[in-house]
Amino acid sequence: MVIIADCGSTKCDWLLVHGGRDHQLENTVGFSPFFHTTSEIEEILAAQLVPKLEPKSVDRIWFYGTGVHDEHRTEIVATALRNIFPNAQVEVEHDLLGAARATCKRSPGIACILGTGSNSCYYDGQKILDNVISLGWLLGDEGSGTHLGKALLRAWFYHELPSDLNAAFDAEHPEGPDAIKDRVYEKGANAYLASFTRFLGDHLTHPFVQQLVKDSLGAFLDHHVRKYSGHLQVPIHFVGSIAYHFKDLLEQSMESRKLQLGVVVRKPIYSLAEYHLPPQI
Repeated sequence: MVIIADCGSTKCDWLLVHGGRDHQLENTVGFSPFFHTTSEIEEILAAQLVPKLEPKSVDRIWFYGTGVHDEHRTEIVATALRNIFPNAQVEVEHDLLGAARATCKRSPGIACILGTGSNSCYYDGQKILDNVISLGWLLGDEGSGTHLGKALLRAWFYHELPSDLNAAFDAEHPEGPDAIKDRVYEKGANAYLASFTRFLGDHLTHPFVQQLVKDSLGAFLDHHVRKYSGHLQVPIHFVGSIAYHFKDLLEQSMESRKLQLGVVVRKPIYSLAEYHLPPQI
């Protein structure tokens, strides 16, 4: 058995490929070596993934994850995987390379992640040539679910929401402002903030919501995509729930900047399987 994994801050997809053909998709909570230790990752895997398979039967793992920025953080994840799957050859890569391989395949392009967080890179078909640094959810993550959630909450706290949206938000969140503010400063705040994108999706026809989303997506395009040399000559691909659910507004924002929209994939896991195992999947 081989495993292909795509791990974000909120959720991790695990594609288990049996005998080269049969595959099953399993999920665990997401994790990052920025916030989780090797032992914490092992606990997640032991509780949520191991019951679904036989660990010793796994021969190889391709893991793409958020927060895998350097050798130290890569090893945090790799050690956990090797401990859980003792017979597996383990390859741990940044989720940005996973996005590039899933969307660009072996052709040049710009690959972007718009999920709980955001990131981008210029990919030459084999490797990442350039990456406008992602500043994370505190300083950056433009266009992400976290960025959108912060924008919505700011408008709500500052009494800038139109009255109809404000009433709808109050009805959906009876816990009130103090409870919400307290939760923002707890562990996992980025995922909590991103959860408010459901409200935006439910009210997507509202002009205020449309402008808020377009402003956030536009900030991502301006601060990241348009910084790459050749951004007007190659397709720009996206993975992630935000890109998928707000595709129409994303396309409008790109058209106004004369950018070429490539593929938009909600979950890159099956495309990664095609990249690694083209004859079998």
